[in-house]
Amino acid sequence: MLLIYTHTVTSRLQYICSFIFKELLGIDYRFTIDSENFRTTETPKLNYSNSRISADEFFVCSHALLFERQVQQQDTRCFTVNGNKAFFKTDESDFPFDILAASFYLLSRYEEYLPHDKDMYGRYGHKNSLAYKEDFLNLPLINIWSLHICENLLKKFPALKIAPSTFKFIPTYDIDIAFSYKHKGFIRNIGGFFKKPTLERIKVLTGKLKDPFDSYAWLNAIHQQYQLEPLYFFLVPQQNSRYDKNILPYKDVMWRLVKQHAKKYSVGLHPSWQSGDETSLLKKEKQQLEAMVDNGQVAITKSRQHYIRFNLPDGYQQLIEAGFTDDYSMGYGSINGFRASVAASFYWYNLEKEAPTNLRIHPFCFMDANSYYEQKQNTQDTFTELLHYLSICKQVNGNLVTIWHNNFLGTAKEFEGWKEMYEQFIVPAQQ
Repeated sequence: MLLIYTHTVTSRLQYICSFIFKELLGIDYRFTIDSENFRTTETPKLNYSNSRISADEFFVCSHALLFERQVQQQDTRCFTVNGNKAFFKTDESDFPFDILAASFYLLSRYEEYLPHDKDMYGRYGHKNSLAYKEDFLNLPLINIWSLHICENLLKKFPALKIAPSTFKFIPTYDIDIAFSYKHKGFIRNIGGFFKKPTLERIKVLTGKLKDPFDSYAWLNAIHQQYQLEPLYFFLVPQQNSRYDKNILPYKDVMWRLVKQHAKKYSVGLHPSWQSGDETSLLKKEKQQLEAMVDNGQVAITKSRQHYIRFNLPDGYQQLIEAGFTDDYSMGYGSINGFRASVAASFYWYNLEKEAPTNLRIHPFCFMDANSYYEQKQNTQDTFTELLHYLSICKQVNGNLVTIWHNNFLGTAKEFEGWKEMYEQFIVPAQQ
């Protein structure tokens, strides 16, 4: 048991201690505001305040952030600790910076509540982020820091019991264009043919060739072979639009596709672009997918935003109100990396209401579309990038969540070699 002294137990402090000590490190702890009791206790103890209390404590000099209630600009000038960036530097402390405040700043996405520039899709632009500016976007810095303080605590208190988290690979898929040619109707195919004439389209529509985006059987075989537990997110808009181009959900082929996957795997909603403009559509799409899965008998509680389009706090609050419990959108749709600087799921803390919520956030660090369209990488560059994320997530006992699209893993010429590269990556990922 770790005894933590603080002069005030705030909601922010409770939240970040629960995440770092309980969830990441498996350390039992309790708070005290009684300095005399803290001074005399002989159990492992951490002093989180502005001054030392006893010689046998582990002292972390506290920053003001966890005792504030407002959101305001913070001094996040970085320096280097053990080869990694850190901020909220402390003096005369047993740890070189306030890990609790710094972790809260990153995990809560504090900077996304501050004035910032939007990207072309109206999202928080990744170039605003401290992680991008200080070049640690490719690292789960909170996990790294947590292991660092754990090592220091164990040196001070060898008897302290820990039960750290373990590595897990979680492959996920977004099905937002289920087929390239098939099941799109006569008018869409005629329009597509005149826009981009191709013999492939004719062969697919006449049954002589498999649709190039149809990678479902191949993926199923891969999952069985390597004993993976994937998650599928389906886009089921009420109608198509500029950014919502999937087969509409009232068509039999989409019902069958969803049902087939729901029987074997976990299924979630890929909320449409339109639902971001008209929030009432979110519940309708959720109900639509529930009907497709099991006639409305099974609740859909997982989501990932189409185009990773969301802003805080409204985007997450809308998910809660619609009945979602888990979201997989925490990442960028413009660059790969750790948006919240963590490789672990966590509960969302609503800074606007100053309270933790029951919405569990599952961050991803890799998306195929980012590598291909945004980072302009080939398969070898992407494979190298994936191996980096795999290596660092294993080092910190974290979760590696990846996003793939069925069209990247089919037979489309523009994505030649991607399915082979993905299988090559799965071998070390699942070991």
